[in-house]
Parts: sequence; C-alpha cells; structure tokens
Amino acid sequence: MVDLKFIKENLEAVKENIRNRYMQADAELVVRLYDERNALIAQVDALRAQRNENAQKMKGKLSPEERANLIEEGKALKARIADLEEKLAEKEKELYKEAAKIPNMAHPDAPVGKEDKDNLEIRRVGTVPRFSFKPKDHVELGELLDIIDFDTATRVAGTKFYYLKNEAVFLELGLVRYAFDILAKHGFQPFITPDIAKEEIVEGIGFNPRGPESNIYTIEGTDTCLVGTAEITLGGYYADTILDASRLPIQMAGLSHCFRREAGAAGQFSKGLYRVHQFTKVEMFVYCRPEESDSWHQRLLAIEEEIFSGLEIPYRVVDTCTGDLGAPAYRKFDLEAWMPGRGEGGEWGEVTSTSNCTDYQARRLGIRYKEEGKNRFVHMLNGTAIAVSRGIIAILENFQEADGSVRIPQKLVPYTGFDRIRPKH
Repeated sequence: MVDLKFIKENLEAVKENIRNRYMQADAELVVRLYDERNALIAQVDALRAQRNENAQKMKGKLSPEERANLIEEGKALKARIADLEEKLAEKEKELYKEAAKIPNMAHPDAPVGKEDKDNLEIRRVGTVPRFSFKPKDHVELGELLDIIDFDTATRVAGTKFYYLKNEAVFLELGLVRYAFDILAKHGFQPFITPDIAKEEIVEGIGFNPRGPESNIYTIEGTDTCLVGTAEITLGGYYADTILDASRLPIQMAGLSHCFRREAGAAGQFSKGLYRVHQFTKVEMFVYCRPEESDSWHQRLLAIEEEIFSGLEIPYRVVDTCTGDLGAPAYRKFDLEAWMPGRGEGGEWGEVTSTSNCTDYQARRLGIRYKEEGKNRFVHMLNGTAIAVSRGIIAILENFQEADGSVRIPQKLVPYTGFDRIRPKH
C-alpha cells in the first residue's frame, strides 16, 4: 500500500502513475476518504477528551443534581463516541479498500509502456546457437527423449499439467540443488515453504485471490489459497512483526510448488511447459533498510545472471515497462532466455524476474524494524532463482543435437549424474 499522506501530498504524480500502469484506481476518492477519516478521528478524540474531563469532575465535591447531570452527560458522550467509532471503522474499511487498488509508485527510469513489447532491453549475454538442422521445440524433444508426458497428465489432471519422468526428474532436482548452492554462497537461508497461504497474506503481498481476473486458486470452504510463488510465503513470514534493525538485511531462499490458473493463456508461446498450472520454483527474498533496496535489487539481478550464465544459456536483461510491473513493484528486471523452439526461428522467453517492492508490501503486512527508537517499514524484494519448468525448456532447446539427444550444461552434470539425454525411440 502506498502511504496515504504521500497520496494526498502528491496527488497528480499518483494519478499519472496509475495511468502509466494502465490500472483502475481512484486517487481522488482515496484522498477524500482519507480526509473524512481524519475528521472522524479528530471528532472521536475531542469527545474522548470531554469524557475524560467529565470523569475528572465526577471526582470532586458535587451536589446530587450536579452529579446526576454529569452522569447523563457521560452517558451521552459514551453513546456519541460509540456511534462515531462505528462510522470511523466503516470509513477506514472503505478507505483501505480503495487505497489497496493504488499501485506502488514506479521508478523514474522504468520505461513507460503498456505491455512486454515496451520493455527496454539492457544487455544480451551469451551466444545464440546456430544449428545445422531444424531445431525441435521442447514438446517434441520431451516426447522423443521420453522425459515429459503431457497427454497422460491431461487425462489425469487436465490441460496445462505434465509428468516429468526418467532423466527429467533428475534434471529438475539438479536445477533446484544447483540454484540453492549458489544462493547459499551468497548468504541466503534455505526454506521449503508451505504451498498454501491465508488470503490475508496473499492480498498483503499484492495478489488478488478472488474474481475473474485472479490468477490464484482459492481452496473452497477456507480462507486459504494455493500459492503462485514462494514470494507469498516468504513475504508473509514476518507479517505483523517489528524486526530488530541488527537483523537486516534478511536473505531467504524458498522452494515451493507454484499454482496458477493461467486463465485465458493461449497461443504458440504458451505451449508445453512455458505456461502451466503447476511448477517448481526457487525464489529469493530480501528484507532490508529503505536506503539499501536499490543496491539489493542489482544484487538479485546479478545472482540470476550468475545462475543462467553458469548454465551456458544465452539471455537478455530487460527493464520492465510500467504497464507490466504489477501493482507491488517499484521496478522490475526480467531475464529472457533464448528459446530456439519458439516461433519460426526462435524467440526470447522470460525465465526469471526480480522486483523491488519498496515498502508497498510491508505497509500492507505490517512489517517494520526499530531503529533509533522509531518503527520504520522495511523494503521487500523478490527474485526468481530458477523457475524449473522454464529452465528445462531453455536447456532442452539450446543444447539439442542433430540426433535428437540433448547435452547437459557442464556445471549441471554433477547434479544430474549424466551429461546427455538420448532418444528412447
């Protein structure tokens, strides 16, 4: 949530930010509700002061008539306070409902645009492979190598699910351990997180758990959801907590399954493993002081690049445009790997992202730290270490050979136990 006082004092900038993000929110309504809330607070405080004054008078020497009058006045004040407190609670509920629709402010350097085509490419790393044969996509390779089964998964679970089998099982496990070893070297504490979170945590992180536009699976008859990312469970870990400043920064790395409805996702770039309802992901999460969040954002991006450079996968880094940031992010960088099986001649596909959400999530979740006697909101950042299904796509398609076999990147061989996957038929 954006600071309400900031919204009031920077109304035009907030309205422009909402337009740049192509989101629906009414900042003027939020300011009006904020002022009305504050006026009610002032009225309640004034009446409480009168009630305290009334109580003090009751302690003095009074005639029966004076005492009776003060008792009646006290009853009237109590009733008026109760009435105003009820109105205040309703006003605050309305205020926070509308304020929650306002996205975080965007970084001044974030490119202004509506969708991913408006993202700004920063750099390219690695060499795009050139094949002496027509490269296959990962769906064809998965069938040829007998390591991915989409058809049976569709019969058992529905579309956009899959079975990994044979060498693909060790490939997934190897990618997870490879990522965790790099993160441990950088000081991240490892976690395996729950795959379920309460709706209040999901909302606090900035995801919409319900409604036709939601990407979240809710669990019927409960106030819980399947998580779409360990960002939710790692970000909720310190909800309603005041942290000791000496503990900052806090670095966490979480392994979880991720569940996403992917409603309406279609097209050639969504085929196979690229956009599925369930996948495994290792997520990085950092809590830090506000003045450190920009540098931590660059560090998370550097770690993502280290992971994919080590896998010898060509990629590019893009600065995500305002319309594609999502409500919580102040700035976001994506890594897009080269995927030879996409389109006619290959195409870039997102494999990681890292976001600086500043204090937006911390305000919603009540996560602060104490320094110099004051409670301040932490800054919270997240980044994908490895989304395993997309990592598998990039490996299969970039390291395929003319005979249909797939070479395993050298740094991954110790984790898989083999250096090549060969066709089974």
